Amino acid sequence: MTVLNVAIIGSDELSREIAKHSDSRDVDTYVHKEAHEGGCRIISLIRPVKFPERLRPLLSALNAARAGIIEVKTVDSTIGEALIAFASAGIEEGIVVINPPSGEWVDEEQIIMLLKQAGLNWKIIPPDGIELRSELFSIMDKLKSSLAESEVSPLVVPIDQNFNVKGIGLVAIGYVQSGRVAVHDEILILPSGGGGIAKSLQVMDDDVEVASAGDRVGIALRNAKEELLSASSIIVHPPVDEKNTSDGKNLAIIAHENTTFKLIKSPFQKRELSKGDVVHVAVDLQFIVGRVESVADDMISVKWDSPLYIRSNSPPPALICQLDFKPRIMGQAIDFTVNSDS
Repeated sequence: MTVLNVAIIGSDELSREIAKHSDSRDVDTYVHKEAHEGGCRIISLIRPVKFPERLRPLLSALNAARAGIIEVKTVDSTIGEALIAFASAGIEEGIVVINPPSGEWVDEEQIIMLLKQAGLNWKIIPPDGIELRSELFSIMDKLKSSLAESEVSPLVVPIDQNFNVKGIGLVAIGYVQSGRVAVHDEILILPSGGGGIAKSLQVMDDDVEVASAGDRVGIALRNAKEELLSASSIIVHPPVDEKNTSDGKNLAIIAHENTTFKLIKSPFQKRELSKGDVVHVAVDLQFIVGRVESVADDMISVKWDSPLYIRSNSPPPALICQLDFKPRIMGQAIDFTVNSDS
């Protein structure tokens, strides 16, 4: 089973043209399944319904997505911020759907110019569900090797829901950002350090033996204490050498409390960060606040209010934001290092 998660800024009507509505939370999800070469391939749309009023659901959608769709009904600041967000998240594959209300018009050349300025080489596709699905499956084929690489990377599952189910027990739900988790696997819960066993797994309402990168998985846990699991927890495999658990060695993710990173500013962003500024970072479905301690050219040092977990193997770009300014997204953060005095 291959899953392509797609962040979509657009209407419910367009989303339902592409896939069947599946779930509503901070985001709406839509799923389209097709049999393919003896298996199944899935397009999963993640739509932050409260954007632009709230930025965090969009950031979560971008963290989980490998491709994007932006529906343009009119050219305004929301479209500009969406372009900044997708570009800063490093989502290179995507589609723009020009779909103005009846009697109105959007200049395609203006959209092409904005895409170029944002650094996005996306296609413009008509608002036709069949054609859009076809293009998304083409993107899936293009990303095939990258998706496969994600599956063999160390396990990282940020948790956004957890609850007790009668007859099943404690269940944790989240997107598998990288790696694979199998039934009977031993797991480690961070930051609490608690452990447990994956008793059963469920993906797309089906019981499975293995959940892989891209899957939204429900993990029923055995021998795990509920108080050690929260909506900000991350599940990984424990290190091979148990004695290294406490200092973070050999783990799939590394805790950063005071860190330095390189900021690649958005081409539309005019602001400069200064010492004392409050920023938020979004990566692997985390949303952490911090305060800038120093700025040296494009290298920014920040002390975070709570531990920020960065993958030790091929970390994705993080999004740096300032919620009180427009545009709210400063740009992309890479090359995280833990400061020696943290």
